[in-house]
Amino acid sequence: MAQIDKVKEAVKEGLVGSEEPVQVSAQTKARFTANAIKDPATGELYLGPDEFTNAVVPSGEDYHKIQREQYSILFRVADRKNSGRVTLADWGVFENLLSKPDSEYEIAFRLFDVDRTGHVKYEDFRKLYELNRGADNIPFDWDSEWAKLYIGSGSKRHTLDYPQFSQMLRGLQGERIRQAFQLLDKDGDGYIDPEDFQKIILETAKHKLSDHLLENLQTLCNISVSSKISYANVRAFQNMIKEMDLVELIVRRAVGKSTTDGKITRSEFLNEAAKITRFSLFTPMEADILFHFAGLDNQTGRLGLSDFAKVLDPSWRNPIYDIDIAALKPTVRQGSVLYSILTSAYNFGLGSIAGAFGAFMVYPIDLVKTRLQNQRGAQPGQRLYKNSIDCFQKVVRNEGVRGLYSGVLPQLVGVAPEKAIKLTVNDLARNFFTKKDGSIHWFSEVISGGTAGGCQVVFTNPLEIVKIRLQVQGEVAKSGSAAPKRSAMWIVRNLGLMGLYKGASACLLRDVPFSAIYFPTYSHLKRDFFGESATHKLGVLQLLTAGAIAGMPAAYLTTPFDVIKTRLQVEARKGDAQYNGLRHAAKTIWKEEGFTAFFKGGPARIFRSASNILPGKCMRGCFGRAGNQNILSNFFFLGCSALRL
Repeated sequence: MAQIDKVKEAVKEGLVGSEEPVQVSAQTKARFTANAIKDPATGELYLGPDEFTNAVVPSGEDYHKIQREQYSILFRVADRKNSGRVTLADWGVFENLLSKPDSEYEIAFRLFDVDRTGHVKYEDFRKLYELNRGADNIPFDWDSEWAKLYIGSGSKRHTLDYPQFSQMLRGLQGERIRQAFQLLDKDGDGYIDPEDFQKIILETAKHKLSDHLLENLQTLCNISVSSKISYANVRAFQNMIKEMDLVELIVRRAVGKSTTDGKITRSEFLNEAAKITRFSLFTPMEADILFHFAGLDNQTGRLGLSDFAKVLDPSWRNPIYDIDIAALKPTVRQGSVLYSILTSAYNFGLGSIAGAFGAFMVYPIDLVKTRLQNQRGAQPGQRLYKNSIDCFQKVVRNEGVRGLYSGVLPQLVGVAPEKAIKLTVNDLARNFFTKKDGSIHWFSEVISGGTAGGCQVVFTNPLEIVKIRLQVQGEVAKSGSAAPKRSAMWIVRNLGLMGLYKGASACLLRDVPFSAIYFPTYSHLKRDFFGESATHKLGVLQLLTAGAIAGMPAAYLTTPFDVIKTRLQVEARKGDAQYNGLRHAAKTIWKEEGFTAFFKGGPARIFRSASNILPGKCMRGCFGRAGNQNILSNFFFLGCSALRL
């Protein structure tokens, strides 16, 4: 029964999709394994709160800025299932989260989103904020006018989504400083003591500042003649540390232009800042504060990079990504080229088998479509077939089941290179148009698909003309004509190289728009409708549905060009109109048979395009999983078990 359950689960995953484990790098796995402990019951490695903290704390940390308990808060973010442990998959997701450009905001949002609903409640926000605030810390007024603007007031408090929360968080430090200054300004004169200023900064920005700054905070009062610190001083200091990255950029640019001693003055800093920024970003007071702290050990007024380094704290780095550079260099293992070749050959062979199987299963529909499109005459008495079903029945009755597969060999021969060319060109074109952030414009997707469709015509047109002539031979035999049945090789020799590309213009007009419609639609259905991602693998049913939906409009809208192509490529019989080219064929069909003739075989094309996905996907899915799950033997075992039952 255990084996049956395993097979059922594998079949279910193949049909409806599955959540894939997060792919982690060797470095990520090594960091996890170095700190993980083993579950004695299951043998699974995991990180508990202490082990997790050990993994995220940088080596040599003395906790003088950030306490160990503060690091452990991140455990609640990494523990996605609230199980009290972090698995390798959880760790991989956590490190991936840290690599995002807005990781600080997203981590905070996930921490305050207690119910994991995608919204932060005011009650949860305030409760967690107060719990993590020290007993001696300066209080925060949640009923202030600033807070009301973000979260409402009284009974009108509302939740915050991620954009709202992150924007509020960005301004929270400034509001904390404003409220703290107002609280500590006992006299209401707009000044506080240096000790109070130090208290404010240590509570709001201690973890962001260098030791040099932290040790000399009280000296800020020395930039003016007063022994106290004004609110303007506090705001200027906050603005300076908030733009620390830009400060470093300006300093390095200005120092690089110094041709004398590699040092700059306050004026040179402001001049360079004005050149780099569109608007005047730094005020004179902010420049004074920067040069004050950077020049505590150098009173000349000309400062170099070593002086600014005390303020900019170059020793700071992200511990998660402080990886040995050598470990990141790609390694080329022995046999990697051969392995890549064998892997490509395996994938090509797998795709060929799956494509051939799909083409074989729906080939009777293709034959019916060709017979209907080649049917001349607009009057009912001139028609050999009434519709697709009537055509299918007459082929089986007059030619047998084998008649449904006339010309199938060229189709099977051409399916592998046709798919390989189309898919490869589409992927290459998409990669060319894809931006660095992984996005691609929809028009570029259309161009990529159309390019792929155009390239395949070089290979498919010769096979199409041979296939079509073999498909209609049964009609000639039924009509009593003495024309002998020809083989595929005879047709190739008779047509010659140029003849094999007869109707290529119509083939281009069919395949280019078909692929331009199909590929972008299929891609967006998988990603936007079914939610395909690196961690969510779609099943056969989702892939079938996406392929069928994408194929329907692509097939039907290009039917007119398929009709013209069929008429140009088929061997004309006595009494039939002779077509001299694409334009002549279109005019003649319009004149003799009307507009509806351009959509002959349209329903058959839709049904063939939609149905062609299922056999190929199922076959590819079975063989693709055989290497890892031995699914073929599992299916055999399941079948035998069912027979015994």
